[in-house]
Amino acid sequence: MDASVVTYSQLKTMLSTHDIQLFDVRNPDEYQAGHIPDAVNMPLGSLDESLKLSPEDFQQKFAVKAPGKDDDNLVFHCQSGRRSAKALDVARQLGFSRARHYKGGYSEWVEQEGK
Repeated sequence: MDASVVTYSQLKTMLSTHDIQLFDVRNPDEYQAGHIPDAVNMPLGSLDESLKLSPEDFQQKFAVKAPGKDDDNLVFHCQSGRRSAKALDVARQLGFSRARHYKGGYSEWVEQEGK
């Protein structure tokens, strides 16, 4: 199993225990139309500069604590897994070595939550 991928059930557990820093890398309009609870919108286009912000600036911009390089609860997601995989590459290049992504994305979330 790919250690960089978070499954729906893992995501549910992480959300229920509040042991997650979940970032939605879709565009703001997609995020506004519906998003996973507790997900913070950080569009892929500005992800690189967002992750380079100082902890103070990050908190001011996103209203959440900046993720640490060694955090293992840092998860990215998008609509279907393509953009979050790119986000993961960006984060890894910046030293967030334990970052992961929710491959199923918002489309799988909606499908699962609708059951």
